[in-house]
Amino acid sequence: MFRPLRLALLSFFALISLASAEHVILTGGPALRHWENLRVPQDQHDRWWANFIRASTLRMVEIRKAYGESAPIVWIVYRPGYQDRGREDSKPYTTWISDLARARKVTLVWTDSTSSTIAAINNRPRGSVQTFDYFGHSNRHCFMLDYGSTVMAACTAWIHERDLSKIRSSIFAKDAYCKSWGCHTAESMSKVWKSQIGLKLEGAMGKTDYTVVGRGQLPVGEGWVR
Repeated sequence: MFRPLRLALLSFFALISLASAEHVILTGGPALRHWENLRVPQDQHDRWWANFIRASTLRMVEIRKAYGESAPIVWIVYRPGYQDRGREDSKPYTTWISDLARARKVTLVWTDSTSSTIAAINNRPRGSVQTFDYFGHSNRHCFMLDYGSTVMAACTAWIHERDLSKIRSSIFAKDAYCKSWGCHTAESMSKVWKSQIGLKLEGAMGKTDYTVVGRGQLPVGEGWVR
């Protein structure tokens, strides 16, 4: 006699879980041309300020195609990088990013430090995060929230693999898909992510190339590994 009730409850909780599912995109900031122009051409980054922004919006399109036009997307953006580059270029980049978020009906969350970025991630409801994507500079050990902004060729704000234990694994759905679109993630950080979060983090072996995003393509890597 309890079986129909149990099935009904399971269906009810499944519907709640589906309704609360959301998609998190974390976006780091660009380098300043002031510093990059001092480097040899092959080592320069971010001639276009919007490499990571455009890649993020391309991913939004993919998510909405796969999960529905009303799929909730939470866009966490490291603001200081875009404020600094905006001052350098005399452009209102943070305003433009806010306009993009409104136009695409996504929830924009600005952050300005490692701690505020981790807090923004941890603020998601339990079991809600169905997909997680990172767009930005990275190396084998960390997401670089900034790079070449305050100091040439250096990072002053990051989420290091040692910080991953601070991210609540409970916010992720049990089958959540996670991917870093930065360079070298699969060489170390993906392993630590699996250990700390309990999910695979797809990442690149070697560098990733953002020059294609201006042509409407997501970044390409030398080799993606989960």
